[in-house]
Amino acid sequence: MQCLNRTTPPVTSSKPTPSSRRFRSTGCAVSTEAHAEVIDLERSWRLHPQVSVRPEPFGALLYHFGTRKLSFLKDRRLLAVVEALPTQETARDACLASGVAEGELPRFGQALDALRRSEMLVEAAS
Repeated sequence: MQCLNRTTPPVTSSKPTPSSRRFRSTGCAVSTEAHAEVIDLERSWRLHPQVSVRPEPFGALLYHFGTRKLSFLKDRRLLAVVEALPTQETARDACLASGVAEGELPRFGQALDALRRSEMLVEAAS
């Protein structure tokens, strides 16, 4: 999975400047890098109420009106998972209902966790 999630312009100079430091908000929303904390797929998750989804041919754009973060989902199945979250009991159920195989759950869990960390997803109220 690939994504773009930038809130600062790309840096073209190789010389370190204050504007070239990497900030947390520039992380990839669907990154598959390993993180110590992972989303609990056995819980129910929803898009944050201030997040808007715009489907695109490549996947989708997610915009958070509160934090002004923009995330690009470059996997149509991840978009299907995000759209299935409100109708399924758990994130695992949303993944499986969207055609994600059991063996792919860790990768999709990491992508959902990146969305959670960027405040695009919140745990659903019981």
